[in-house]
Amino acid sequence: MTYNVSVADLVENTHLDIFYGKEYLDRPITTSDISRPGLELTGYFNYYPAKRIQLLGITETSYAKGMKSEELYKVMNEMCHPETPAFVISTQLDPPDELIRAAKNEHIPILGSKLTTSRVLSNMTNYLESNLAERKSMHGVLVDVYGLGVLMTGDSGVGKSETALELVKRGHRLIADDRVEVYQQDEQTLVGQAPRILRHLLEIRGIGIIDVMNLFGAGAVRSKTKVDLIVHLENWSDDKTYDRLGNGDETRRIFDVDVQKINIPVKTGRNLAIIVEAAAMNFRAKTMGYDATKVFDDNLNSLIKENSKSNN
Repeated sequence: MTYNVSVADLVENTHLDIFYGKEYLDRPITTSDISRPGLELTGYFNYYPAKRIQLLGITETSYAKGMKSEELYKVMNEMCHPETPAFVISTQLDPPDELIRAAKNEHIPILGSKLTTSRVLSNMTNYLESNLAERKSMHGVLVDVYGLGVLMTGDSGVGKSETALELVKRGHRLIADDRVEVYQQDEQTLVGQAPRILRHLLEIRGIGIIDVMNLFGAGAVRSKTKVDLIVHLENWSDDKTYDRLGNGDETRRIFDVDVQKINIPVKTGRNLAIIVEAAAMNFRAKTMGYDATKVFDDNLNSLIKENSKSNN
């Protein structure tokens, strides 16, 4: 699943100005790659990436100024492909007249920015990579706990939403309830957010749907966060053996990223919110190099050695 992104979305979210083509901003953008057409200005079009946004900075516009008008118009016509979403001019530069004439033929918007070429390139790339990335819809609840994204999974009715509500009351922040849209930001990072229809909403059985932001304030929600840890809630079973020392190192692969996963049994009398808080803090401690399980093992080994010496 992927979102559709239009030129209008790009303009709104990266604060671009419109030189021409306000009525054509519904053109689709299908790739996050951005092209800087340097070779194309020399007439080389063998590998022209027509589906990309074309970004012109100081280098490109300076070169264009030195070209003859007829030659430049011919090149711009070649660049104005029906699949080209838009042209962007950086650094508060004016677009060449020949580009405007050629863009009008194909109804391609020309946009501008006061930012430098590298900055506007970075802004557009970050936005497009986030919004064009493949998404996976997962059943669960995503909460920001001490700055860590904790994805709670488990069967319906196990208590995920109620735990999230208690965490919100304790000062943490809700990202998504019931359905979490997850996408891979880079080789090591997953990001989760709520579907638009479910933003800030939490379903509590017996009460119904509540709006967390209206009830607890804007500080109780976030639009998205990294997925750092998966906490799987499952009903307690006397027939199952649970990890008591934290020696398990289970992970779950989502896209190309392995996320650490812990299983927490749910039983009457257990305060799940406090347990999830402790799990998040313990995970952070491990990432910083402190492992309580290793400390316990070292202490146990030391005690065994001491007892062995005493007996001898």
